[in-house]
Amino acid sequence: MASLLWGGEPAAAESEHLNSHFSNLIHPRKNLQSIKNTTAPNLDDSINNTEEDEVDVVDLAANSLLNKLIRQSLVESSHRVEVLQKDPSSPLYSVKTFEELRLKEELLKGIYEMGFNRPSKIQEMALPMMLAHPPQNLIAQSQSGTGKTAAFVLAMLSRVNALERFPQCLCLAPTYELALQTGRVVEQMGKFCVDIHVMYAVRGNPIPRSTDITQQIIIGTPGTVLDWYFKRKLIDLTKIRVFVLDEADVMIDTQGFSDQSIRIQRALPPDCQMLLFSATFEDSVWQFAERIIPDPNVIKLRKEELTLNNIRQYYVLCGSRKDKYQALCNIYGGITIGQAIIFCQVAAEAGVAVPRLPCGGARR
Repeated sequence: MASLLWGGEPAAAESEHLNSHFSNLIHPRKNLQSIKNTTAPNLDDSINNTEEDEVDVVDLAANSLLNKLIRQSLVESSHRVEVLQKDPSSPLYSVKTFEELRLKEELLKGIYEMGFNRPSKIQEMALPMMLAHPPQNLIAQSQSGTGKTAAFVLAMLSRVNALERFPQCLCLAPTYELALQTGRVVEQMGKFCVDIHVMYAVRGNPIPRSTDITQQIIIGTPGTVLDWYFKRKLIDLTKIRVFVLDEADVMIDTQGFSDQSIRIQRALPPDCQMLLFSATFEDSVWQFAERIIPDPNVIKLRKEELTLNNIRQYYVLCGSRKDKYQALCNIYGGITIGQAIIFCQVAAEAGVAVPRLPCGGARR
């Protein structure tokens, strides 16, 4: 993976910003922060840990994390979504302001401090369903950067009873890094919820047996959560009120995660609210969703609207790696590019290609 940034001091500053994020992707434990007395993973223990759920990090998971890191602000989208309600006769609500949701004051303060002035498109439609009484299950499709993580984090924080000291919300992510990224959103949005705490159920966070877990929100990976529930008896899934499955398409692509997630779902109480989010809705995602989310409402994008407005996609057919490099040189020689990121399959390709591209001040 290589980043190309040039154009003077502003570009250099942006380079350092992105490089720090990419450094976190490679060594994410360096900046691991706990939230309000949270027990956080330990670096030394995680290095020697060989849990099956995270030995191999799939490319889709890395791409998803990069999208979250790069798109720090919401992406405006004018795309219309299709809404399929479990009860077609029920009124369909949407909101234009967060005040309409009648949230707790401390949650509103956290939302506005994060820079959210009004709900995004996906939030307009999804939040009324997620915060409804009685709770409703939801399957939602949305691209990275449109606010779906903030939406389900808000739902979890809204459902938590701060006076009850046991796990009440569970969020599953396919990798350690994505779990930490979700946790940082909880940290920011729940900044003023002083009695709500988070526990990371990920590798490198060894919890002794018979530990009394009092944190209300658990964010983790499927393998570790299964271990905490079935083997160590650290958490009681029958008390979970909100179950979130993030990056469902990545889950399915990762061997074993879909089966583990289904085992976890079967241990949850019948009245648990279940929320599934995915960037794509291929047949495999639908089959998985139907097995894990009963009687859901569905929000999805039309196939022709899956690409964000501010992204243009092109492709060039190349017969070999040499042709690919030449095509890249032609692109950079023919158009003016202020900033760019080039993704390479292996580090050796990045080291060979980047210095020779026709652009001044390239950085690897």
